[in-house]
Amino acid sequence: MMNVRTFKAEYKELTFKIEEDYPEVGVYLYVYKEGKCIKDMLQDTIDICKEIALEEYGVPIDFWIEN
Repeated sequence: MMNVRTFKAEYKELTFKIEEDYPEVGVYLYVYKEGKCIKDMLQDTIDICKEIALEEYGVPIDFWIEN
């Protein structure tokens, strides 16, 4: 069984989740508004997902909590 790391951040009216997939697949960044996923994207690393959330939505890096 694979040990999957997940992270969550809440910023303004949005909720953000990062979920690792298999290493050959990558890492997903999900953006939720009012409980509905409004955007998802696949990136290579958790750090890239955090940077995208910062650049596109202003989510501070220290808001992320590992689940």
